[in-house]
Amino acid sequence: MGHQVGEGQGRGPSRRRVVVGAGAAAGAALGAAAVRAATDGDGSAKAATRRAPAAPAVGRDPAATATAAPGGNRSGRPNILVVVTDDQPKETEWATPGTVDWLGGHGVTFERAHANTPLCAPSRSSIMSGRYAHHHGVLDTRHPYRLDQHTTVQRRFHDAGYRTGLFGKYLNYWHTGDNPPHFDEWLLQEPVSYYDGHYNDQGTVRNIPGYNTTVIKNHALDFMERSRTDDRPWFAYVATRAAHELNIPEKKYAHTQVPEWNGRPSVFESDKSDKPSFLHGSSAHHTLAEGQALRTRQLRTLLSVDDAMRDFRDKLRSLGQLDNTLVLYTSDHGLLWADHGWLRKSVPYRPSLEVPFYLSWPGGGLGTARTDDRLTAHVDIAPTLLDAAGITPDTPHDGHSLLGTGDRDHVLAEWWWNRQDKQPIHSWATYIGRTEQYTEYYDLRLDRQGRLPGGVNGGEVLFREYYDLRADPYQLTNKLHGASAEQERRLGVPELARRLTAARAT
Repeated sequence: MGHQVGEGQGRGPSRRRVVVGAGAAAGAALGAAAVRAATDGDGSAKAATRRAPAAPAVGRDPAATATAAPGGNRSGRPNILVVVTDDQPKETEWATPGTVDWLGGHGVTFERAHANTPLCAPSRSSIMSGRYAHHHGVLDTRHPYRLDQHTTVQRRFHDAGYRTGLFGKYLNYWHTGDNPPHFDEWLLQEPVSYYDGHYNDQGTVRNIPGYNTTVIKNHALDFMERSRTDDRPWFAYVATRAAHELNIPEKKYAHTQVPEWNGRPSVFESDKSDKPSFLHGSSAHHTLAEGQALRTRQLRTLLSVDDAMRDFRDKLRSLGQLDNTLVLYTSDHGLLWADHGWLRKSVPYRPSLEVPFYLSWPGGGLGTARTDDRLTAHVDIAPTLLDAAGITPDTPHDGHSLLGTGDRDHVLAEWWWNRQDKQPIHSWATYIGRTEQYTEYYDLRLDRQGRLPGGVNGGEVLFREYYDLRADPYQLTNKLHGASAEQERRLGVPELARRLTAARAT
């Protein structure tokens, strides 16, 4: 049954969370270690009938203990379900209460999760490879074949004996007729549309009627259902069109009442003299009303994603696999709702970079509601998934597993001005610390092949920003605007610049 939402009816989660900080995922390390103990170094099971002992999971869903269906995963390694939405910023929980209650209520909410590149194909390539864009090489949306498929998590899972599936969006400008490497089953859509889309269905290109989220959901459910007769663990990557423009909601949600939103201080910023030059132009004069309209359209499309997540949970429960399936939910990047006059992604501001990020795995010790305030990024996803399965990475990662207690002192995010943007935005890289953010803009632009002849990490510095994230969370005051050398020294800018240069180079 779909959502029944009346005017003024709230949808946000009401549960109480426990804040545990950097040690949030400590229990998961025990579950992961137990899985590793039951596997060889390459992740293959030592004995098909041997189950790894899972760490105790406080608050485990009783339904998760249902008897596994005959032929289900008996390896002891977890199934992996990754759900990636499109352009979904934080502060969208109203539209996904079931998802939040499932994954946040029975898992970890990472409060400080970031996209490493706020652009679709580079971001998805980082999710799949655990690498920064300047390492994996997909710097824009038009050159997906630049990704080295050997570095992908789906290749590693496939080689380790997992059954692998892709459902929905893969990489922009991927040829529809080309099968996605290292997936056993797939329903790939490119170009992506909300209704009656063009898909590559197991090698056959055809139109499939219906709403995108529902179509890919149903194929993903069929993939899960086949685990009744296939005892391999599985990895499913599900990527929806929602909540990308042009936002077309499912018909039943086309007129759903959305709670009022009156903006945030960054929407009403009147003086942008301390911002980069492209935020002074005509493309950066969007209003609160435009931001409100975009937000409404996005939330309506996300209602169907919440329905899909409900059905995934029901399917896992019916299969007896809810306990030993690691489910990770995130977005490829965020989006501005007229913050600083901008109505897109691609900029180094919090609404563009910060994303929802939930992880639940009761059988691995992540079965109770926790929040984790570690600095987290998309490059952490691949290492985390492989760690959970006890599979040793055989290509370099820039991120680290979130199943341990390790933390970092900064997140690197980067973006390159590409041919899709006619007006100059400039390339940039940003160092996001716990309390500060330092950004440099560069005189760089990708060529028509999506490359930079002089290298991705060069370029003259054209502009800089520094924000005190504690005192100025909406990034209204660039402390480098008109600052003296002494003021910069007090802010620690010389050291931040050195660290940013080092991060771009490694």
